[in-house]
Amino acid sequence: MTSWGQTEDTIVMDSVEVSLITCSPHEEVYSLYGHSAIRIKDTHRKIDGIFNYGEFNFNTPHFALRFIFGKTDYMLGLAPTKPFLLYYQQWGSQVIEQVLNLTAEEKKNIINALALNYKPENRTYRYNFFYDNCSTRPRDIIEKNLHGTVVYEPRTGYEPSYREMINEKTRRHPWATFVNNILLGINADRKTTQREQHFLPENLRYDFSRAKIDRDSVKVPLVKESRQLVKPGVQVIEEDFPLTPTQCGILLLVLSLIVLAYELIKKKTLRLFDVLLMLFTGLTGLVLFIMIFSEHPTTSINLQILVMNPIALFFIWPVWKGRKTIWFHISFILTIAFLIGGFWQDYAEGMEFVALCLLLRFLRHYNDK
Repeated sequence: MTSWGQTEDTIVMDSVEVSLITCSPHEEVYSLYGHSAIRIKDTHRKIDGIFNYGEFNFNTPHFALRFIFGKTDYMLGLAPTKPFLLYYQQWGSQVIEQVLNLTAEEKKNIINALALNYKPENRTYRYNFFYDNCSTRPRDIIEKNLHGTVVYEPRTGYEPSYREMINEKTRRHPWATFVNNILLGINADRKTTQREQHFLPENLRYDFSRAKIDRDSVKVPLVKESRQLVKPGVQVIEEDFPLTPTQCGILLLVLSLIVLAYELIKKKTLRLFDVLLMLFTGLTGLVLFIMIFSEHPTTSINLQILVMNPIALFFIWPVWKGRKTIWFHISFILTIAFLIGGFWQDYAEGMEFVALCLLLRFLRHYNDK
């Protein structure tokens, strides 16, 4: 298939179809948001393959650390269509094909662009979940190689934030939702444009189905035909941790109240509880602090660092030794700022209970003065 760019004149373009492929989500974490690809089918030469911008290697050195810093590299892969479809069929995912309404020249342009991208020196790219991923890349390849402009029909009243869109996809996995929301900052809560929404394959498929190609003021549908290549099947939902983040937050708050009652009755301070709470919030805050330097554009300003704050780690030793410290006053000010910040940023589930625990610890130590 990579030789098409060199033999384009021999191809009978009437026998070639270029399609957008949209795969519905399945239960693997990396597939909760769905997937997009481009299918090239040439019945004359009996070639049928999928160009897929979603390949990556978990075994890449320091993969998790690179992902945190937004330095994950993905690759353009090429696979025969049948095994590709079989994979999604086994997972119970639906696969929809949208055959594009292209001229012979546009088909050649797209094939040549894909062949160029697939060269070893070009196939790797710097992945960005929201702005440059397996859904936006096929869209861009298609748009750039048309002799005209793709005109998308506006979606009136649909202006979700990035956070709202990904939360919808992880709604059956509360802990995946929690991890996303603890890492995403205030920029993930702004309203998105229609084009920005295309990072999700289903949004791109929906907009393609209603889009037109404007060729010198003559508009034709972008999609010539839609087909269901794989029917939706049964998916097994993997069990999360039995308690939700909210339930864990409530348990932490109840424990804080019990500890506070014990301290008031016994007239003593359980410094171990303070240390464990500071260790929990401080280490989580350290991750949020690192995310400030990530290339992910929606993690740099995250108000949750006001509660999950790495500064707590510097005060653990004096608190453990029972020394007087300004930490609890600092924590009180930061927690109030966190609660006020909730007007601008949506927080991860259960975070408000952590904030209440910190306020209780401030009140306990304030009364000691």
